Amino acid sequence: MKSMRKAILALLLCAALTAGSVLCAAAQEDLTAQAMRFGADGRFRILHITDTHLHADNVKDSTRLIALACDAEQPDLVMLTGDLAPEDSFEETAVRVDELMQVFEQRQIPVAVTFGNHDSENGAYTREAVMALYNAYDCSISIDDGDALTGCGTYRIPLLASESDALKFNLWVFDSGDYDSEGHYANVAEDQVAWYQAASAAAEAEAGGKVYGLAFQHIIVPQIYDALEKVGRKGAFAYKRIYAEDEFYRFSADAVNYGMLHEMPCPGYYDHGQFDAMAARGDVLAMFTGHDHTNAFGVQYKGIDIVNSLSTRYNGDAFSTQYGYRVIELDENAPDRYETRVVRWYDFVNDQNVRALADEKADRSLFSEIRFLGFFEKAFTDLSVLFVETFTGRTVRYPD
Repeated sequence: MKSMRKAILALLLCAALTAGSVLCAAAQEDLTAQAMRFGADGRFRILHITDTHLHADNVKDSTRLIALACDAEQPDLVMLTGDLAPEDSFEETAVRVDELMQVFEQRQIPVAVTFGNHDSENGAYTREAVMALYNAYDCSISIDDGDALTGCGTYRIPLLASESDALKFNLWVFDSGDYDSEGHYANVAEDQVAWYQAASAAAEAEAGGKVYGLAFQHIIVPQIYDALEKVGRKGAFAYKRIYAEDEFYRFSADAVNYGMLHEMPCPGYYDHGQFDAMAARGDVLAMFTGHDHTNAFGVQYKGIDIVNSLSTRYNGDAFSTQYGYRVIELDENAPDRYETRVVRWYDFVNDQNVRALADEKADRSLFSEIRFLGFFEKAFTDLSVLFVETFTGRTVRYPD
């Protein structure tokens, strides 16, 4: 087994060394990934996994839970949106990537990857080299956009009709960068925005009408704070605005809200026009991000849902009620809307179907740990929400 693992990693490292020429040649000029197709039932299911932060101390538990989630949800596509396996060396990162991707490779589930702020921040390796690791697996449909655009991992995934090659939906994948020159979080750059505008218009011309879609990236857009309510001071479930000293925000009763804020949203400091371009085009229904690990919420703003998903790792000693994954479902007969739900690890391991899947494994200590820790975490959160909503009349938790 060890010799097989070493052989696999050697191949991955070799692929990464030749990534520049091979992947740039493979990437299409319009940065369109392999087309996916709605199922015979007209449905398409996406498993959104983000912020796994895989290291030697959590990879076994995290990948086991992710594998069980794949078996339980049976997704048509896994979307990975950054901060996945940021180890200190490229060799260690290759090991973590292999442990994660084997989950999907063994199940033959297509995977689309883009990156977060931690994926290459230490300078020991590039995003392009890491993308080559992912693209060494048959299940990856990801694109390295080479020198075409800022970053690495900006592309379009077309969804075709179940019974024809008609374009029915688009999945937009963006590398939202890591940090700007001043040390703030980055955001999608101007050239990526221009690419989206052109590709969106081209898709509309191809289809003979508007083609709706969803966007996926790591860092949330700055407009999240326009969609929240500004308040005078910090309070229960009201959080300081990043890069601002005296601004605090919470859910606005006037907005359409989903889920719950558990920490301050952390967008990039500068705005390069991505959200406004999408609002103007009118074809993106929602933007799904990670980055803020315990935030599972959505806010509707200018016709777009700004949605954050939970960190999908398992830390072992905390957050079994605030780590998990998101499922997104599409219907080709209703392409102007989508359905989504959040699954937290505590609820996941208490699901009867998941228990049946887990019973096939000999070691059940992980589930026992999640149930034990999660019981107290859930009770504390529920009491906090009840107290605030009872005494202030303000809603702080909406249906996911």
